[in-house]
Amino acid sequence: MVDRRAFVAGSCVLAAAGRAAIGHAATFPAALSATAADPATDADWAVADAIVARIRPPVFPAAIFSILDHGASEGAPAHLAVQAAIDACAAAGGGRVLVPAGLWRINAAIHLRSNVDLHLERDAVLRFGRPGEIALPIVLTRWEGTEVYNFSPLIYARDCTNVAITGPGVCDGQGGQGFFQWRPHQDRDKAALRDMGEAGTPVADRRFGPGHFLRPPFVQFFRCTNVLIDGPKFVDSPFWTIHPVYSTNVIVRNVTVISHHLNSDGCDPDSCQDVLIEHCRFDVSDDCIAIKSGRDQDGWRVGLPTRNVVIRDCQMSTHIAGAIAIGSEMSGGASNIFAERLDVHHAKQALYFKANLDRGGTIAQVRVRDVKVRDSETLIDFTTAYHHSRGGNSPPTYRQFTVERVDCRNTGRALRIVGVEAAPVQDVLIRNVTVGKARQRNVIAHTRDLRLDGVRVNGQVLVA
Repeated sequence: MVDRRAFVAGSCVLAAAGRAAIGHAATFPAALSATAADPATDADWAVADAIVARIRPPVFPAAIFSILDHGASEGAPAHLAVQAAIDACAAAGGGRVLVPAGLWRINAAIHLRSNVDLHLERDAVLRFGRPGEIALPIVLTRWEGTEVYNFSPLIYARDCTNVAITGPGVCDGQGGQGFFQWRPHQDRDKAALRDMGEAGTPVADRRFGPGHFLRPPFVQFFRCTNVLIDGPKFVDSPFWTIHPVYSTNVIVRNVTVISHHLNSDGCDPDSCQDVLIEHCRFDVSDDCIAIKSGRDQDGWRVGLPTRNVVIRDCQMSTHIAGAIAIGSEMSGGASNIFAERLDVHHAKQALYFKANLDRGGTIAQVRVRDVKVRDSETLIDFTTAYHHSRGGNSPPTYRQFTVERVDCRNTGRALRIVGVEAAPVQDVLIRNVTVGKARQRNVIAHTRDLRLDGVRVNGQVLVA
C-alpha cells in the first residue's frame, strides 16, 4: 500500500541496476512480450469482449440518393443538394446518400436524419466554408461539457436512430484559417457560458450565435442511437472533430483525423454508452481520444456518465496533449474504459487522466494494455490540478486502474500520479512496463494501493 504526501521515484527501491535499457533503434519493436495469464485480468477483458459483442453497426435500406440527382454541380455550392438528398432519403425510409468523386463546396451545416448513411466515395471532398462563408443555425449542443444553444456543428445529427458517415472520402473543415481564428476572441463567451452552468441558468436562456465566438465541432451526434463513422478522413477541424454526445451504440472505425491546431481533438465520446473506436489514425494537436462526461455543476445536473468504451488498434500522434485521455470534463463520471493495441508516435501524455478539485466525478474500472510509445513527455499521468479550480471543494475520484504491457522508447517522465489528501488516487496496478529512457524523476503523491509489478525504467526496476 502507498499512502503518502510526497513520493519521488528517485528514492524508490531500485533493483537490477545493471540491466540494459531499450535500445534506440530506428524501428520500434514489432510486438510486446507475452506474459503469463492472469485470471483477474482475463475476467476484466471479458467485459470488453461483451461490450464489443453487443455493439452492432446500423443497417440501411439499399436505396441510393445521389447528390447529383438533387442539383449538385461541381464548382458551385453543393450544400443545398446534399441536404435535399438527405431529406429525400429519410422521407423514403432511409438508404445511402452518395457523394461522388469531386470537390464539393459546403456553405451551410449538414443535418443528418435517421436511417441515412452519408457515403463519400473515393476522391470525394466536402470542403466546408470558413466564418462568413458558411451558414450555421443555432442548435442545442454541448460545448466543453456545458449545454448551450450555439452554432451548429458542421455535420450534426440530433435524436437520430441508425445514422452513419461512411466511405473513403474527405471532409475538410478549413479550421486553421477559419474558425480557429476565433480562439483569441472566445474567452469572454467561454467564461459567460461556464458562469451559466455554475449558476444553473436554464439551458433555453444560454443562447450564443452571431456576435459570439464559441467554435463549433466538426461532427456531432447528439442524443443518437446506432451511430457509425467508418472510413472518412477528417482534416483541419474547426474545433473537436468527432463528438458523440448522449449517444448509445457508437462505432468509429477506419477513420483518419489530421488537424494541427489547439482544441482539434480527434474523438471525444461525451456521456455516451457502448462505444467502439478501432483501426483509426489520429494526427492532431490536442487529445487524440478524450473521454468526457460534462463539466462541473452542469455535468452533475445532467448526470450521464460515459461507460463501456473499447478503444483498440489505433495509431496516435499529438504534440501538446494526450493520446488517450479521460477528462478534463468528466463530472458525470467514466467507467468500464478499455484500451489496447495502441501505437503512439508522440504525445505529451501517452495516458492522461485529468481533472481539477472542482470537477467531482469518478473515473473507475479503466484497463489499458499492449501499448507502444515512441516518445512522450509523461508516459502515465494522473492529475487533480488541470487548469484552474474555484475553491477546490469537489475533488475527483480515481480508482481501479490497470495499465500493463507498455513499451516506451523515450519519455521525459515515466509516472506522474498525484492525488490529494482528501481524494487519493486508489487501486492502481502498473505491470510489465518498460521505459528505455526517462529523463526526469517520477512524481507520486497521495495514492492508496499503488502496485508496481515489473516496471523497468532506465534499466532499473521500480518498487513502490
